[in-house]
Amino acid sequence: MTYAIHPPLLSFEEFLEWHPEDGRKFELFDGIPKAMTNPTGPHETFGGFMSLELGLHCRQFHPDYFLPISATVKPQREGNGYKPDLVMLDRTQLIHEPLWLNRSSIIHGTTIPLVIEIVSTNWRDDYDRKLADYEELGIAEYWLLDYRALAAVRAIGGPKQPTVTVCHWVDGIYELRRFHCGDAIVSQVLPNLELTVNQIVDAAQADVGTVG
Repeated sequence: MTYAIHPPLLSFEEFLEWHPEDGRKFELFDGIPKAMTNPTGPHETFGGFMSLELGLHCRQFHPDYFLPISATVKPQREGNGYKPDLVMLDRTQLIHEPLWLNRSSIIHGTTIPLVIEIVSTNWRDDYDRKLADYEELGIAEYWLLDYRALAAVRAIGGPKQPTVTVCHWVDGIYELRRFHCGDAIVSQVLPNLELTVNQIVDAAQADVGTVG
């Protein structure tokens, strides 16, 4: 699909039907598809590590939770749709999701115990817009994994360093807590999870310097 001047604004439903010719992944912002940043090798290594850690944890402590290969989240803001790096779903709530069976899409925050964004160069979307939309949707917990310290000091504090920001939903708003190297991550959604910021940084850097 190509546009001569301005693209027509898409609804969320139209976005789900839209298939870009170049095969790239897109998110929807105010009715306009926005190409997602191409993942790097460390990003993929890190995402695989997190999927494994969270999957094993859910199998032991939260058998109703699982991580889909891909899912689209519809915020309450019209004309928007996000594809989180990682999203954890509660299978007991899927009966309330009208778009799940045919579109692997979620519209209710109560179905999502946890959503995770691996911070990249478009960090403003993660710390500003998505945080506000996930908060409004009522997603219990939102993690921002900034292992490269890409975000501004106002978002991760100074001096800049690898940071995991855990946003926990309380009475309609997110309470934010930052974790740095040397810290164990504290999650109220996954209280038995044993994961440190050092493990996250090490996983992201595991393949740096390899030849492939």
